[in-house]
Amino acid sequence: MLNATAQKFEPHAAPSFDATRFQSVKVSLLGRYMLEDRREFPCQIIEMSPGDAHVIAPASGKVGEKIIAYLDHVGRVEGTIIDLIDGGFHMEVNVSPRKRDSIAAQLTWFANKDILNLPEDRRHDRQVPDIRHSSIILDDGRKYNCKIIDISLSGAAIEIDVRPQMGTPVTLGRMRARVVRHFDNGIAVEFSSVQEVFSVVQRNLHTN
Repeated sequence: MLNATAQKFEPHAAPSFDATRFQSVKVSLLGRYMLEDRREFPCQIIEMSPGDAHVIAPASGKVGEKIIAYLDHVGRVEGTIIDLIDGGFHMEVNVSPRKRDSIAAQLTWFANKDILNLPEDRRHDRQVPDIRHSSIILDDGRKYNCKIIDISLSGAAIEIDVRPQMGTPVTLGRMRARVVRHFDNGIAVEFSSVQEVFSVVQRNLHTN
C-alpha cells in the first residue's frame, strides 16, 4: 500500500506532452497508483516510453491530475494525466533525467526480451518445492488454496480451481505475481521480481 501521508502532489500545470520525443514499448507491468484525493488503486501499464505510459486502471482521474505510481521493475514514477482512454488513462511521466535513462534501459530490455521470444515462465530452471501447499490472494481480497506443481526463480506453476484472467495481479504466499498462462488444471504466474535462490522462493510460499 502506498503511504498517503508521505506523498506530495505539486500544483497543476497545463499538460504539454510531446509524443514524438520518445519511442513506446508494449509492456505488461503491474503496479499501484494514487490520485490527488489519496485514493489508491491497482493498475497495469500496457505501453510505456521514458516520457509517458498508457495505464489500465479502475479509476481514471481527470486530465491534468497528478499521479504517483509504484510499478514493478520500474519503481516510483510521478506523472500527469494527459488523456483518458478506454479503461484507464494516458499519463506523462515526470522524472529526473537519471530516472528517465533508467526507465529507457529497462524498456530496451523488455523490447529485446520480446524480440527473442523468451517465455515469461521458462527463463529459469524449475524444481518441485518441499512446500507444495500455499494460497493465492487476488487484489480484491479473495483467497484460494492452491497446490504448487513446480517453481523457478521467476515464477510458478500452480494447481488451482479458479482461472484468473491473464495479467491478473495476485499474491502467491508472500510473493507478488501476475497470471501469465492457463493450463488444464491450473495457472502459471510470473513473480514481480526474480528471486535470488530457490530457498527464498520456498520460504515465501508460506503465508505466515
